[in-house]
Amino acid sequence: MTATIAPDRAATAPDPTRPRTARRRRPRPLRWVILAAAVVVALVMLAPLVLLVLNAFKTGGDYSAHGPLALPTEWSLKSFQDYLDRVDFLRALWNSVVIATLVALLGTLVSLLSAYAIGVGRVRGSTALLAVFLLATMLPQEALIYPLFYGAQATGTFNTVWSVIIVFTVLQAAFGTYLLSSVMSTLPPSLLEAAALDGAGRWRILWSVVYPVMRPTLSVLMVFFFVWTWNEFYIPLILLSDQSVQTVPIALATLQGQNSIDITSLNAGSLLSLLPTLVFFIIFQRTLSRGVTVGSVK
Repeated sequence: MTATIAPDRAATAPDPTRPRTARRRRPRPLRWVILAAAVVVALVMLAPLVLLVLNAFKTGGDYSAHGPLALPTEWSLKSFQDYLDRVDFLRALWNSVVIATLVALLGTLVSLLSAYAIGVGRVRGSTALLAVFLLATMLPQEALIYPLFYGAQATGTFNTVWSVIIVFTVLQAAFGTYLLSSVMSTLPPSLLEAAALDGAGRWRILWSVVYPVMRPTLSVLMVFFFVWTWNEFYIPLILLSDQSVQTVPIALATLQGQNSIDITSLNAGSLLSLLPTLVFFIIFQRTLSRGVTVGSVK
């Protein structure tokens, strides 16, 4: 019989006296390259915002003398005052908040109800319906403006915020239905069957079973609907010709004259228009991150 020699554990065990930092793997050069590239990309993305802030606090003479890349010789609020004198910014801000908020709420609600019927209810022709919804999100707005314009005139909603609210609720809900229905189709059938066996009806299953599971996704979708609607320009420009119902992007466009543009006032107005969306993102930042994390875990 041959005797086997057991390996010397003391020889293979790590040396406890060896510094811990020496046992760690040194960072690869590729990591530093990626970090440097990320910093460069961040600086490039922040550069337009920095220029916007610098030129917003300049006077017209300062901008003409030193150009857009120089620091302001004197930080002035004259550009903001000129913008507020030309544009009823508070009215436009209120219109944008009302339109974007109602579209976000109504669009998310319609998306939830229609996606529940398609993704869980298994209606006939669901594939064709989803194809129609996807096509609606792909159509350019220029192809829709004529029927939307005459439809708003026929219904008496032209030059009212309801014309834009109805249009964008339908358009955003088309995308939301396409997205949520694909997510709802992956729900475990046993979960829905257990709720049905307990006596829950369709509405009870929707609000007690489906809605809690979909709530993070609905929160992210609502944030997207708000931002997308806030930034819309072409359709509100056509349907809201009256100054009393115009939104912030349309009010900002009124500063662009036919032969001249006040650059400093335009930068001041752009900065004021950007601040509400920044505040909105700061408030709902955790909602976005939580919704994306939950979706990745699923």
